[in-house]
Amino acid sequence: MHNAMSGNLFIVSAPSGAGKTSLVRALLEADPIVHLSISFTTRAPRPGEIDGRDYHFVSKQAFVEMQGRGEFLESAEVHGNYYGTSQKWIQEERRKGNDILLEIDWQGALQVRKLVEGIIGIFILPPSIEALRQRLTGRGQDSAEVIDRRVAAAREEMGHVGEFDYVIINDDMEEAKRDLFAIVRAERLGMKSQLDRHQELIQKLI
Repeated sequence: MHNAMSGNLFIVSAPSGAGKTSLVRALLEADPIVHLSISFTTRAPRPGEIDGRDYHFVSKQAFVEMQGRGEFLESAEVHGNYYGTSQKWIQEERRKGNDILLEIDWQGALQVRKLVEGIIGIFILPPSIEALRQRLTGRGQDSAEVIDRRVAAAREEMGHVGEFDYVIINDDMEEAKRDLFAIVRAERLGMKSQLDRHQELIQKLI
């Protein structure tokens, strides 16, 4: 029998260019107990995006109604579009014993921390500003001015690293993957998690 909440809630944040998306994808492929929280959004799907896989695409009216019912754990307006994290879905998944992963920025993380106890915050950093600039430059389609702006925004975001529980420096992708997997496994092996997940077994043993 599980306790009220037996799954962990992980938040992964990073500045653009730190390699968060690749790391999160690797974790989800490797660990079936970790489920990614899929945000609700009022923006239109981009080519190749699928409803229910990339986002839950809803109308502005539907979003505002959900917000009014207190269904979102956190929500934000970005470039005129709304984004929100479903509180109900997270609660249901955690009760089933699944770990939930939220990919949100430091502001969203702050909102969630105020509402939920025991969140595990993971921040991913690039190995240097030069490496970050190189990754942001990508295929060379952006102007130097745009890159400078993106680097400045990344530096601002990295200033919030102290608000998180774990820090991964993504210099080598394979090592960064191992670090992320290790955090998830260690948290799952913590006393409270093990008591929640294996209550009956532990009671029999003691």
